[in-house]
Amino acid sequence: MIVPSVMLKSGVQMPLLGLGTYKLQDHEQLKGSVSSALQAGYRAFDTAAVYENEALLGQVLKELLPMYGLNRKDVFIISKLAPFDHGPKAKEGCLRSLEQLDCEYIDLYLVHWPGMQGLDPLDSRHSEYRAQSWATLEEFYASGRFKAIGVSNYTSKHIRELLMSCHVPPAVFQMECQPKLIQRELRDLCMETGIHFQAYSSLGKGALLKEPEVMDIGRSCGRTPAQVLLRWAVQQGISILPRSSKPSRVQENAQVFDFELSEKDMMRLDALNCGARFCKRDSSNIA
Repeated sequence: MIVPSVMLKSGVQMPLLGLGTYKLQDHEQLKGSVSSALQAGYRAFDTAAVYENEALLGQVLKELLPMYGLNRKDVFIISKLAPFDHGPKAKEGCLRSLEQLDCEYIDLYLVHWPGMQGLDPLDSRHSEYRAQSWATLEEFYASGRFKAIGVSNYTSKHIRELLMSCHVPPAVFQMECQPKLIQRELRDLCMETGIHFQAYSSLGKGALLKEPEVMDIGRSCGRTPAQVLLRWAVQQGISILPRSSKPSRVQENAQVFDFELSEKDMMRLDALNCGARFCKRDSSNIA
């Protein structure tokens, strides 16, 4: 299966489907998921410094890519700067991610969180540290060690602030997005500014799989609830990063490019929007 991709403003192609690796910290478990993903056509893999599995993912990819006749340039690796590495420590954090992944370059590197860990949310230094972190990411982008750069968990205020001061605008914005949290304002801002919107927690940490409306749509089109939720995103041009430690689920989650939801079904899913977050950490109060 060939996974469709999106052209980022940095000029690199990013697959619309990637494997999330949050909480996959056991070697055999991660290897099983990545192996299933490669077999199913995934070519993007999402990690982060705070997931504490960058080194493991780098190792697993080195083990598996030759088995599938692939090499480093065939996969798209995403990682993120930890909140405790903001500002003055950003260069150290970026270098550590490259070292952990054992890569000459990372395809997409994001600022994971708009605040510095340990600071009061209202502390004005958050803005200063964000600017320092972004300037560091721009340096790594200019040197080719990052092929694209972006941000995660920013509010529209944080994004507008960044766009006012940056030399290189973010190519990707990663945020929780699912039918109960459709993120219209943030998606519209990304559309206006040419930033690609990428969703995490598309399945609402599993809770949305039991949502009656989602289950009903799945039954009517012969698809699983997970496939319905993931299709809802990719049908709108949103890239997705579903995570599973079960190889069968990893493969099931890839089967979202060979059907379409009707306009009525898309509207039924949009109507679930109520602002419900499944990732409880909220960045809206960070200065």
